[in-house]
Amino acid sequence: MLTVEKIGGTSMSQFKDVLSNIIIGKRTPDALYNRIFVVSAYNNVTNWLLEHKKTGDPGVYVQFLNNEDYSIALDSLCQRLVNINKNYEAIGLNLSEAKEFIEYRIKQAKMMLFSLSKVMASGYVNTEDICLAAREILASIGEAHSAWNSVNILNNNGITARFIDLCGFNDSLPLTIDERIAKAFDKVDFEKVLCIATGYTKGTEGIMRAFDRGYTEVTFSKIAVQVKADEAIIHKEYHLSSADPGIVGVDKAVPVGQTNYVIADQLADIGMEAIHPKAAKPLELADINIRIKNTFEPEHPGTLISREYVSPEAKVEIVSGTTKVVAIEIHDPMMVGEVGFDLRIMTHFAKYGVSYILKSTNANSITMVVWDNPKSKELISNLKDHFYQVRVQPVAIICVMGTNIAMPGFLYKAAKALFEENINIESFGQSLRQVNMQFVINRSDYNKAVVALNEALCFHK
Repeated sequence: MLTVEKIGGTSMSQFKDVLSNIIIGKRTPDALYNRIFVVSAYNNVTNWLLEHKKTGDPGVYVQFLNNEDYSIALDSLCQRLVNINKNYEAIGLNLSEAKEFIEYRIKQAKMMLFSLSKVMASGYVNTEDICLAAREILASIGEAHSAWNSVNILNNNGITARFIDLCGFNDSLPLTIDERIAKAFDKVDFEKVLCIATGYTKGTEGIMRAFDRGYTEVTFSKIAVQVKADEAIIHKEYHLSSADPGIVGVDKAVPVGQTNYVIADQLADIGMEAIHPKAAKPLELADINIRIKNTFEPEHPGTLISREYVSPEAKVEIVSGTTKVVAIEIHDPMMVGEVGFDLRIMTHFAKYGVSYILKSTNANSITMVVWDNPKSKELISNLKDHFYQVRVQPVAIICVMGTNIAMPGFLYKAAKALFEENINIESFGQSLRQVNMQFVINRSDYNKAVVALNEALCFHK
C-alpha cells in the first residue's frame, strides 16, 4: 500500500513526536517504506518569510516590496533557522551539515532576489510578476529547510530517506508543477526508500499565484495523483471532530469517523479546512481517499474522507463556523421582480474578488455573508455608492453539517437548541442538497451556539 502523507508546520516543529508516532511507530523495518511525506515549514517560518498569516506582521517579502534591506533580513532569518535546528540535534540532526545547507540555500535566494530587484528597477517589466516571483522564492525556503533536516535525521537513524527538492533552485527548466513532480518521482523505488518532499513546488504557472498559502496541500494532492497513491493522509495536531474541543471540551468533541468530499468543501468554505478545496478536487476525481489523523494519537484511525460515503444512519457529523464574517444586506423597493438584479450586485463582488459564504433573499432584500477583511471593506464602500440601501452587520456563521441530514427533524432540533439558549437567528441558508444548514447569529453568541448545537445534535451522553 503506497501512501502520500502531509505533515503540517505545528507537527513539524515537534518532529520528535512525528518520528516516534508517525514515521516509525510500531512498524517493522520493512514497513517503514512505501510512503511519501510532504512537509510544511516549521511553525511560523513562512510567516517570517512572507507576512504573518493572521496578524499581517511583515516578513522578508514585505521588506523586498518596500525596497528595504532584505539581505540583512535574510541573514537574521538564517540565524533563526540555525537556532531551530538545535531542537533536533538530540534526535539525529547533524548541525554542521544542516547549517551548511540552509546557509547555501539562503545565499542562492539572495542572488535571485538581487537579480529580480535590478530587473524591477529597470522599469521594463511588469512589477507584479517580479513581486510574485520573489514571493515564490522566499516561500520555498521554509519547506526546503524542514524537508532537508527530516531526511538528515532519518538517515542518521538508519532509515533510508531521500530529499525530494521540488523548489527548483538548482535547475532552470521551464517545467509545470505537474511536470516537475513527475520528473522528481520518476523511477523511485518506493519499497526501498522513504521520500521526504518539499511542500513547495516550483512551476511555470506559479503555485502561489494560484493557491497562495494553500500550496503545501496542492503539492501533496498532485504527488498523490501522480504516484497513484492508495491513500492520502493528512497529519494534524487534532482530530476532525464534531465541534471545536476548545469550545465544547475535549470530552464532548466526538471524532468524525467518516465523511465525504462534499462535507470537506463545506468546511473549507468557512475556513475550517480539512484540506484546501483546490487540493481536494484532483484527489476526488482520482478516487483517492483522504485520511485525517492526529499526530499525537497514532493508533486512532482518524477520519476517512471518500467520494461516495453517506452515513448509514441519519446524523449530524460536524458543527463549525466562524466569527470573522459580516452580513451585507442590500435593500431596494425596485428589486421586486426585476430580472438580473443579483447580476448587478455580483459584478461588484467580482470586481473586488470577494466570494460570499451564504446568500439569502426576499422580495426586496438580498443578504450575503462574506469574510470580514480589507477586500470586503472596499467592496462595501463601493456597494454603498451604487445601491439604494446597504446595511452591514458584524456577525458569526455557524454550520450544521452531515452526509445524511436531508430529512425532517434536523432543522427543528437545531433551531430549538438555539431558541433554548435565547440565540436569535439573523439569517439562514440551506441548499436542496441539504448537507449544510447555515445559521447567521450575533458574534457574542457564537461559543454558546456551538456548545448548544453540539450537545443537541452530536454528543450523546
